[in-house]
Amino acid sequence: MRLQKYIAAAGEAEEYIRRGKVTVNGAAASLGASAEEGDIVCLNGKRLSLPEEHTYILLHKPRGYVTTLRDTHGRPTVAELVQDAGVRLFPVGRLDCMSEGLLLFTDDGETANRLAHPSHGVSKTYRVWVSGPDAAEAAGALRRPIVYKGVRYRAAEVRVLRSAEERALIDVTVREGKNREVRNMCASAGLKVHRLLRIRQGEIALGDLPAGQWRYLTAKELEYLQSLH
Repeated sequence: MRLQKYIAAAGEAEEYIRRGKVTVNGAAASLGASAEEGDIVCLNGKRLSLPEEHTYILLHKPRGYVTTLRDTHGRPTVAELVQDAGVRLFPVGRLDCMSEGLLLFTDDGETANRLAHPSHGVSKTYRVWVSGPDAAEAAGALRRPIVYKGVRYRAAEVRVLRSAEERALIDVTVREGKNREVRNMCASAGLKVHRLLRIRQGEIALGDLPAGQWRYLTAKELEYLQSLH
């Protein structure tokens, strides 16, 4: 197995290989190297092992939690909310601190990469509470490509669910996964975001899962993940 794939399957990132923190049988590893059954693969001196069975869960991330396993500033992390899953899991992609909703976790690095990487075009749908002059009409600008602060964003799918004067409730579907993508697109249209809730990723939906709670993916959702291979 190529070493990058081994590291991903063990739930780690290949960036560690580039930084010289991975060894195979005691020797420093390089990108493109392979690991075979019986080889001793270590990260920072600690031996890695492939999980016998992968775990996939969905968390309803509440506002105020950072998407990281540890935070040097002492802020609450999403890792604290899934620690009772009993295995070490990693978030798939990110939601910024003040955003809420669907956040997937797994120890399957290969599948996580497929879900998170823009090249696979997995859609993400957000329910967004916005305000601004002619808010519903302004939201239509998101249906066209946007350049904001030097960053280009592809056109989004936008559905207006409710509008009244200078406020609107909209669903925005994007496929790129750029940092603060929906917030920046709204800002470019003169809209202030009051709340942002991710409700869907690909064919996996948040549903009525309460904030702060998690569940295992269903058989149908696992089939969808397999279809991404």
